[in-house]
Amino acid sequence: MFKHLRHFAQRVRREFAIYRRVWRDPRTPWLPRILLGLAIAYFALPFDLIPDFIPVFGQLDDLLIVPFLVWLALHLIPPAILTEHRAAVLAAEMPGR
Repeated sequence: MFKHLRHFAQRVRREFAIYRRVWRDPRTPWLPRILLGLAIAYFALPFDLIPDFIPVFGQLDDLLIVPFLVWLALHLIPPAILTEHRAAVLAAEMPGR
């Protein structure tokens, strides 16, 4: 169980590093940058479109809005840029470097 959680945490950390690199890349179009920024802000900031105290719907908006913004941004980023940054992050994680 802990092995799966550790693996999941590593994947989340790796994806966040990729998104950060893509966001900083000047070749990334402005719309995906805005969408990634909105996703991070919506996840991190304490306000929500639907308050969390409303049962089910309060948490459901977090589970739908953030992944949708990330998904949309990733589909708008040129594949070459995304592949380049994904390879760089994976290379940095390789042991022996």
